[in-house]
Amino acid sequence: MNSIDPALRLVAFDPEIQLLAPTCATLMAYPETSLPGGYRLAPSLAETEPVVSRDGRTYTFTVRKDARFSTGAPVTARAFSHALERILDPAMQSDGSLFADIVGAADVMAGKATTPRGVFAKGRTLILRLTKHASDLRQRLTELCAVPPDLPSDPEGAKAPVPSPAPYYVSEYVPGQRVVLQRNRFYHGERPHHVDRFVADLTADEGTALDQVLDGAVDTALPTGLANAHSAELAKRFGVNRTQFFVAPGSTIRLFYFNTSRPLFKNNVQLRQAVNFAVDRKALAREDGFLVDTPIDQYLVPGTPGYRNARIYPLAGPDLGRARALAKGHTRGGKAALYTLDLPVDVAQAQILQQNLRKIGLKLEIKPFPPPPSILFGKLSTSGEPWELGRVRQGGFPDDPSILDCFKGSQCNFSHFDSPRFNRLLERASRLTGEARSRAYGELDVEISRDAAPAIPVAIQNDLSFVSARVGCVVVNPELDLTAVCLK
Repeated sequence: MNSIDPALRLVAFDPEIQLLAPTCATLMAYPETSLPGGYRLAPSLAETEPVVSRDGRTYTFTVRKDARFSTGAPVTARAFSHALERILDPAMQSDGSLFADIVGAADVMAGKATTPRGVFAKGRTLILRLTKHASDLRQRLTELCAVPPDLPSDPEGAKAPVPSPAPYYVSEYVPGQRVVLQRNRFYHGERPHHVDRFVADLTADEGTALDQVLDGAVDTALPTGLANAHSAELAKRFGVNRTQFFVAPGSTIRLFYFNTSRPLFKNNVQLRQAVNFAVDRKALAREDGFLVDTPIDQYLVPGTPGYRNARIYPLAGPDLGRARALAKGHTRGGKAALYTLDLPVDVAQAQILQQNLRKIGLKLEIKPFPPPPSILFGKLSTSGEPWELGRVRQGGFPDDPSILDCFKGSQCNFSHFDSPRFNRLLERASRLTGEARSRAYGELDVEISRDAAPAIPVAIQNDLSFVSARVGCVVVNPELDLTAVCLK
């Protein structure tokens, strides 16, 4: 664990984020829910949904009257404006890109200002002004944890205790040894909080962590991905989603992007469709482990508002007859380069795709790159880089369909896909609200997946959680929600 500082959660690893989630209070949040049932964003420390200007560039929030830090101090709008200042402060070495579209954020990140001009905080009123319309600001604010207005910026991170208006706060932190989360006795919100405190042992051995849960020595082991290697054994012994072993679909998907700017796939939708029919999604998902992946054939995650299951491509195995018919006369040079991370599962899945494509007349060369993923992403983003397929693991917010905007020229457009028609339709969808927005994105998901095929959707990454026999009130959201657990 690197830090307990709320500003550094944007650069933290998943186990840290999950462990500290009970200490993070945000304006908007995804209420605790067991799957199935889906996710719906709702006000948390905000009294209501924000008031949004007609141009979609100004958001006004009102903080709840009853919100209190663990010290008893009231929560004001300044708790969020200061949180933004700390994230954008270059000295903190956080990732301010998530809020870079707030007016004046670029000046703060460049060290030219300490407060973004687009943030106004007075009493319980917080106003955020954006440089352009953005439909996903509410989702992004689920990453902005309220902090005390006097919490200093420190690149090494805040020191315990760290006051919080969430159900819990960090009362003790000994780097490399333990973290203690204590219940906030001033918390009166709707998030559950059944236990008095959590003690996390940072010296635990990952190799024996699951055995300790089995023995009841500890109640769970983070990251929950530790259960992946033993998923078949755990499912056989405890069943799935019954008492101790839980599986829930997350919001991270695995894709192979086509480089539609390269000669092989440029203006060649027939070949892109052919590849989608030739892919063995079941085999690709199996490579990740039992129950770890769920095959998909569209870009939106099932459960996203507006999602329509159109059954476009085969999930149980390839349809080589259809694939070969589409590929006939469209394989051009017949050679492609695949960029992927140099990790065992990534390379193994690349080899499966290599075998799949050989059956429709394409020769695939695998080019692995070492971690971190930023190296690979940099390559995929660079215009003119000589690749035809790129393997990516891509996450998003669980109820937000704007992953489709990655096909509209945004920073995540690894496919380099540029369709004037879909650009126009996606821009129009992004400006809608409520059910109309969800419906428009759902229709575009089907149409882009089927008629344009700029990428190969492969699978949703599931979250696997394992708890001891004494843990009750288990909620997966999609990971184990620590605030909800109780002891039998």
